[in-house]
Amino acid sequence: MKKYTDTGKKDTRSGFGVGLLKAGQANPNVVALTADLKGSLKMDAFAAEFPERFFQCGIAEANMVGAAAGLAITGKIPFIGSFAEFVTGRVYDQIRQEVSYGKTNVKIASSHAGITLGEDGATHQTMEDIALMRALPGMVVLNPCDFNQTVQATIAAAQYDGPVYLRFGRPSVPNFTDPDQPFVIGKAIVMNEGKDVTLIATGHTVWEALQAAEALEADGISAEVIDIASIKPLDEQAIVASAKKTGAIVVAEEHNMAGGLGEAVASCLAKSCPTPVEFVNGEDKFGQSGTPSALMAAYGLDAAHIATAAKKAIGRK
Repeated sequence: MKKYTDTGKKDTRSGFGVGLLKAGQANPNVVALTADLKGSLKMDAFAAEFPERFFQCGIAEANMVGAAAGLAITGKIPFIGSFAEFVTGRVYDQIRQEVSYGKTNVKIASSHAGITLGEDGATHQTMEDIALMRALPGMVVLNPCDFNQTVQATIAAAQYDGPVYLRFGRPSVPNFTDPDQPFVIGKAIVMNEGKDVTLIATGHTVWEALQAAEALEADGISAEVIDIASIKPLDEQAIVASAKKTGAIVVAEEHNMAGGLGEAVASCLAKSCPTPVEFVNGEDKFGQSGTPSALMAAYGLDAAHIATAAKKAIGRK
């Protein structure tokens, strides 16, 4: 089994900042808008290099979405940035009508997602944003796992013609993927091959799944680990192929059960390859205040809980 090394903890929002700057350098049509959160979303470098292509919209998210849709109609590639809770729930109507229904080329950059936002608590943590965005026709949903992958996902979002929801977080987390690996929308990444159980993870839970796989290996269990950074479109072929090989699945995500990756995987398997599935997620709960690591453990999203779920899935074969 391949061992992955944490090359130094970094926040995925900083990966977005680097990716946005690179996308802007590669294409003069890339523009950026934020709702008074330039620093929080690490848009500073883009704003400094391209001040004429950066728009500070103030705390007016609905207006920001409308402005971005208008810019997209003129041929620009706008990235709109805010906290996940504000850039989904607060402006869902505008995203539905002006971005999804309008099929405008707007990229929704969503930071501080999930419970790992930490001490800010339930009002700012969002565990339902993926469900909201997955439900919109034509919306691509991306949830990269570390700094390096977020850089590449941001570049890929800029190159894609159509609406994209890009999710990332605030805490510093392990950085372990290849910085030069291109990001392909709609493709899963098999991090490790195995034969006894498949661990499917997204975002911050990918590292936890890799750690769970190492613990399972010590118990004589061979775990396949799949990184699903592209939640929509979903790589159903990769999921079905792995399910046929291992016969047991665990899906881990920093999101509530309803409408998340787990339900997407279960739907895929129900159609093509009925397989025992265990779910590691936030169930049906709001967040609470705490450190990111303490909350991941409290909500059962860490490596230990994933390993336990894997043994349960194997027992259901």
